[in-house]
Amino acid sequence: MAAEAKDKKPKDAKAGGGKEAKGVSAGKWSAYDATGSGLVRKRKSCPKCGEGVFMARHKDRESCGKCGYTEFQKKQ
Repeated sequence: MAAEAKDKKPKDAKAGGGKEAKGVSAGKWSAYDATGSGLVRKRKSCPKCGEGVFMARHKDRESCGKCGYTEFQKKQ
C-alpha cells in the first residue's frame, strides 16, 4: 500500500509545470499615461483601499476588485 501512495501525483499539481508567461501584461500599463515628467493615473483610485488600487469601469458603475466598494453612475 505504501508503494502505491508514492506513485500518485497530488491533486493540485498543474499540468503545465507551473511556468508563467514571460513579458509584461498590457492591462497593467493601460492604467497609466506617460508624460514628459512622470506618470498620470487614468482611472480613479479606491477610497477605501487607497492609492495604487484602481476602480474598474463598467457600463453603469465603478467598482473595486479588492474590497468590493461600488459607486453607481447617475442616469442622465
